[in-house]
Amino acid sequence: MTPDQKFARYVKISLVGFILLFAYFVIADMYLPVTPQARVFHPVVQVTPQVSGRVNKVLVNNNQLVNRGEVLFLIEPAPFKLAVEQAELTYADAQLQNQRFDSNVKAIEAQLAAANAQLHEQKLLLDRSESLLKKRSISEQEYETISANFQSSRANVAAVEAQLTEAKLARGQVGNENLALRHAQNLLAQAKLNLSYSQVSADVDGKVANLQVSNGTYANKGQPMLAIVANKADLVADFREKSLSQFSLKSAAKVTFDALPGQVFDGVISSFEAGVSDGQINANGLLSSTESSNRWVRDAQRQRIHIELQQPQLLSQLPSGARATVQLVPESTIGQWCASAQIRLISLLHFIY
Repeated sequence: MTPDQKFARYVKISLVGFILLFAYFVIADMYLPVTPQARVFHPVVQVTPQVSGRVNKVLVNNNQLVNRGEVLFLIEPAPFKLAVEQAELTYADAQLQNQRFDSNVKAIEAQLAAANAQLHEQKLLLDRSESLLKKRSISEQEYETISANFQSSRANVAAVEAQLTEAKLARGQVGNENLALRHAQNLLAQAKLNLSYSQVSADVDGKVANLQVSNGTYANKGQPMLAIVANKADLVADFREKSLSQFSLKSAAKVTFDALPGQVFDGVISSFEAGVSDGQINANGLLSSTESSNRWVRDAQRQRIHIELQQPQLLSQLPSGARATVQLVPESTIGQWCASAQIRLISLLHFIY
């Protein structure tokens, strides 16, 4: 075989190999999709004090594991203890004030009883005077005086009743439903709550990160002082849209992590995300803007899915942001074999890069 013939054969073999390889990639992209765009995400909880004050003791260090409810640092409690004492004094004063109102109500009720007795007496005198006047036993002047005294007694009763109503309104309801007591109880509860906020605790189980507080630091309400990387983790993978057309919930997947080269883990698709940020339209009062591109072939849109591993505790051991490669596995036997071989090869390549 001449050199030209050998060269021509090599060219033909290369072309056939390229065509076969291209066909494999086209078919694999539909039925054996794989993506290196996968990461482990841990929820990160910002720890922010709910009251302001000077930090007098930090109880944790960076990268320390903490449990939910564990105290992270303490804010000087003295101002909040004084606020609790002041609220307790306010509550006691409200109770004392209600006792004064009760005494005032009883005093006015006694006045009302006396006024009603006097009114009753004047009513009897008026009735007798009317009988005597008919018999001409008393003068009209005496009758008018008795009648005027009766009207005065009735007006006095009305005035005392008005005073009693006003006193009862000032007193309010009896018991814990009393408005003044409820207001004082609310202030006391708020003061106690602020005192409890002087102990800043972890809301989740996880690891302390980016600790920005030390003894003597002034903590401002609502300003993050550290973060907790939660133990709970999620594995997400971004695939081209067309690559997901053959798969659904609970479809099998295989995963390899850059941090664990050579190892392949089984999983399933747990959920498909509803969309991506490019699919969100903000109602900002402006006219809509159209997409513009000078490329003949635009970039493929990617959609995000979530993967659930058969070893869920593995994700909690990996740091947030750990990279992974996800291989989706078809239902056919040949497809499963090819998918396993493909992800196994990738896992071995992680020893190199």
